[in-house]
Amino acid sequence: MKTAAILLAAGSGKRMKAGQNKLFLTLQGKPVLEYTAEAFQRCSLVDGIVVVTKEAEMEQVKQMLPQTVFDKILCYTAGGKERQDSVLCGLQALPAVYERVLIHDGARPFVTDGLIASLLDKLTAECGTIAAVPAKDTVKRVNTDGVVQETLMRSELWNIQTPQCFYTVPILNCYLQGQRDGYTATDDASLAEQYGLAVKVVPAYYENIKLTTPEDLDVAEVFLKRLNLV
Repeated sequence: MKTAAILLAAGSGKRMKAGQNKLFLTLQGKPVLEYTAEAFQRCSLVDGIVVVTKEAEMEQVKQMLPQTVFDKILCYTAGGKERQDSVLCGLQALPAVYERVLIHDGARPFVTDGLIASLLDKLTAECGTIAAVPAKDTVKRVNTDGVVQETLMRSELWNIQTPQCFYTVPILNCYLQGQRDGYTATDDASLAEQYGLAVKVVPAYYENIKLTTPEDLDVAEVFLKRLNLV
């Protein structure tokens, strides 16, 4: 059974305020995107990689992640306006022989072999798996006036990460149906839930952060050493 990773690198990264694609920023002299690609390149459970990027940045990404070095890369494909569009582009570019797919944000460079293995181990055709960590903070539902309406039970709350893992055909069908319906989801699991595909949380780790704001880069430098990636 072949497994592919869809590596999403087509975002704008406005909150990083870097004036460029945040995945091109460096940690210890290496681009963030390269760390992320290396994680899937070295994982023996991943057979192929589809890199989704902006059309205007395609050549830059190809130079950063050359197939002569990253030989698992099947293709580079242009993404869409929103993340959901880009995932669909990646799924449609994936050869049919890849029965399982890991959908991953390029801005999460600290994914490990162990997490990938856990996601695949619990995956079934009827139930996707998603990386997540228990919420640390108390979460309240608040109205538009800032008045608290409800305090949610923290024991039931999880912060969702990527990779999010599915059998390819079921999640592709969810994306195609979402496109037809004009339904917008915040992540892959939301689309799966909307169209009747079960999803199971797989415990991950807090270091699997998404680099979003400038402060995250400082944290990432610490995590690089903790995870022995430098």
